[in-house]
Amino acid sequence: MAKNKSQYDSTLNLPKTLFEMRAGLPKKEPVMLKDWDDNDLYNQLMKHNEGKPQFILHDGPPYANGNIHMGTALNKIIKDIIIRDKNMEGFQAPYVPGFDTHGLPIELKALSSVGDKKKDISKLELRQICEKFATEHIDIMSDQFKRLGVIGDFEHPYLTLKPEFEARQIEIFGEMAKKGYIYKGLKPVYWCPDCRTALAEAEIEYGEDDCDSIFVRFHVSQDPNGVLAKHGIPMDKTYFVIWTTTTWTLPANEAICLNGQFEYSFVKIGDEFHIMATELVKSVMDACHIENYEIVGEPVSGAEFELMRYNHVYLPKEGWVILGDHVTLESGSGCVHTAGGHGVDDFNVCQKYPQVPITVPVDDGGYLTELAGKYAGQRVWAANKTILADLTESGAVMGQVHIKHQYPHCWRCHHPIIFRATEQWFCSIAKFREDVYKAIDTVTWMPDWGHDRMKGMVRDRNDWCISRQRTWGVPIPAFYCKKCGTYHITDATIKAVSDLFRKEGSDAWYKYEAEQIIPAGEVCEKCGASEWTKDTDIMDVWFDSGSTHAAVLEERPELRFPADMYMEGGDQFRGWFQSSLLTSVASKGCAPYKSVLCHGWVVDEQGKQMHKSAGNGVEPSEIIKDYGADIIRLWVASSDYTVDVRAGKNIFKQLSEAYRKIRNTARFILGNLDGFDPNTDCVADDQLQEIDRWALAALDDLMVNTSAGYAVYDFNKVYHAVYNFCVVAMSNFYLDVTKDRLYCTNGAGRKAAQTTMYKILVALDKIIAPILCFTSQEIWDFIPKTEGMNKYVVFEEMPKAGQYAADEAFKAKWAQLIAVRDEVKKVLEQARAEKVIGASLEAAVTLYCNDTVYSLLNSIPMDELADLMIVSQVELVKGEGGAASAVEGLGVAAAHATGEKCERCWKYSSSIGSHAAHPTLCARCASVVEA
Repeated sequence: MAKNKSQYDSTLNLPKTLFEMRAGLPKKEPVMLKDWDDNDLYNQLMKHNEGKPQFILHDGPPYANGNIHMGTALNKIIKDIIIRDKNMEGFQAPYVPGFDTHGLPIELKALSSVGDKKKDISKLELRQICEKFATEHIDIMSDQFKRLGVIGDFEHPYLTLKPEFEARQIEIFGEMAKKGYIYKGLKPVYWCPDCRTALAEAEIEYGEDDCDSIFVRFHVSQDPNGVLAKHGIPMDKTYFVIWTTTTWTLPANEAICLNGQFEYSFVKIGDEFHIMATELVKSVMDACHIENYEIVGEPVSGAEFELMRYNHVYLPKEGWVILGDHVTLESGSGCVHTAGGHGVDDFNVCQKYPQVPITVPVDDGGYLTELAGKYAGQRVWAANKTILADLTESGAVMGQVHIKHQYPHCWRCHHPIIFRATEQWFCSIAKFREDVYKAIDTVTWMPDWGHDRMKGMVRDRNDWCISRQRTWGVPIPAFYCKKCGTYHITDATIKAVSDLFRKEGSDAWYKYEAEQIIPAGEVCEKCGASEWTKDTDIMDVWFDSGSTHAAVLEERPELRFPADMYMEGGDQFRGWFQSSLLTSVASKGCAPYKSVLCHGWVVDEQGKQMHKSAGNGVEPSEIIKDYGADIIRLWVASSDYTVDVRAGKNIFKQLSEAYRKIRNTARFILGNLDGFDPNTDCVADDQLQEIDRWALAALDDLMVNTSAGYAVYDFNKVYHAVYNFCVVAMSNFYLDVTKDRLYCTNGAGRKAAQTTMYKILVALDKIIAPILCFTSQEIWDFIPKTEGMNKYVVFEEMPKAGQYAADEAFKAKWAQLIAVRDEVKKVLEQARAEKVIGASLEAAVTLYCNDTVYSLLNSIPMDELADLMIVSQVELVKGEGGAASAVEGLGVAAAHATGEKCERCWKYSSSIGSHAAHPTLCARCASVVEA
């Protein structure tokens, strides 16, 4: 209910400010962004902090292929909070954004754009189309980052396609090659038949696929060791039983691998004998639904079967029985189908047997070749079915089970991949793995489980396949001798290619012949010839982004190596964190970063992955339109981003309420600073009331907590400290208690409250500035300035704790006073329920105290104590009485206040009418009005 107008309303110092209650961020933020842009905020900030110690957060380059999503927003805002905080903490913290611009998605998009002409265009023409596609999203994404409040050198981002970047990448490759870490060889690699290229482990994702798990028997053809004869087993009726889930690899079978340490049995089914691991006989028979079988004779060591021969199941060739430690008893038959062209273990074990060939009967599109015989021309997935049907008909299949299993897929096209042995370029991790372990130990990992995660990934990884059979990327800088085919990489060739790329970019590789690039006088180290061809592969894009420590940190004058921090999502342990670590240790012997900070995924409100098809996605643009970017920034700060972060309409609605409380705290203070000039109106510390000193001590505690939060990048701690300070310490207590002093008085008491509030708001605004970058600037624009204060709050120094710190005795005293106040509020509620009083100012409170509580309360002037309780009168009585309370030695009683209600301050007083000219005012208000 609106209060009646009073003739004295105009004499009250009611809050007055143009700082709006409704934030209106969607409209205000773009205006601020324009101001920041017009005034070159980022570069001016760098100039302002020149000469200070540097803090280098190195940006991991996102792929420049579309609009940003909530995950990107989370990433960029965390970085921006760090950058803004560090620039306010005594550092110069530059931020150079980057973009990953090579790779398959852009190449496929370019090929799609030319339609049927793709067969006719040259590699150089295709690359020019790719570059256009690669750069078209950079400005769009940059604008979207800036809309989130992110500051940085967006005018000069680093791009992996820039000539100077490519030149440094070539130098890193050269340095690694020089140390013997780069080699070319035939190996089975992950191969995507749809993208027609090799893939690295980092480009693999696993999904559930259906497949047929089959047991197949191979007929023994030769027994050079006489094992069968020794045990009375007829060779013409004996078979090895293998198990496989990849039927399409059977054309590539060249061996069957047993474990020399295991025992194998002869299992008689009808009049035929089947060799399998003794421990697996029952499971094989059960899987094949064979009940009538017999184990004949004694078990035989696997080692005895070595170099026996068998006939292929349908091709006119013989295979070898070999031994390998990778054979286990976990599944299958203990006899492993071995196709060196399609499996890493298979390939490795075949290397020990020179007589076993490596056969690859599959082309780059996943089609079987003439080496597969009658199945030539079939895609591997289709061949699974036809080969299985034929082998079943021929009696070679003993049994099959339809299963679902986790199978590797290409993370670009999401189709299943295959293992395929091809000539590829590799980085030999084994040669410097120990150095990588040492580098990992020098890094601060946040969270600290990152240390073991990275170490485990490096320990378990095979050599890194760094070549791709595509066009849009940085070429492998290798030449081949035309005469003998040996590859040729020297310091001179690397320098020639690097210099050329720095001058013309990597398109030059496709523009010139090998002789025009390679330095004159280079000769083949093997045969002495000097005619050359160029390599046709490009480097893995992870080698591109993994080279930024050289191509960006060492190239940009405002940056330095190593970076203080790399900060990305958890998936980058197998991606950028790792590729950067490997190339840095390989080329420089140390990690490229001092610390690594990692964040989780963004999920929906139920914790499920966001998918457009599921309709549970939230776009940053939607939230900005409804609430403004500061609410997204508050969402980031309020989250524990080290785990998965939930996002949704309800979450942002709740956050907008939390934001409103912080904003209204600032608005209330600004309203009460109307007319306050900090240059002339601030009072000395000794003129502050005790509650003012308590408020400043609470501010000091806030500084301690927020400083600790920012120091370890725990913005959730900062957010909660700020929120609790604004709601609990300020709105619910200090600002409420001081209203009478602010509104109804004009003397030193009011100035003391204003001085306190001014100091609080200046410090609070600086504290929230890294998080609420727009709102903090809006508040800053309204704060009355003293000399030396900057136009932009981000140019200020973060307030340091200690200036307003209170001793433990003072804190304990005020904790007790607040506890007494809380007990009084309970009794007032009861009195209100019993209709003894309405508003709390209608109350008179009697506090029954033991000596300790009496001494505490009597140390505060009675008018200040009444203000603390927001009542008109307080009386202290030694002894027991009133309602018992949770404070030991305190009883509380409430009654209606005596005297009459002052028309101006609404307090009840016996001094109403003591001034003849103001018969409805208390003595205090009359003197203020008359002054």
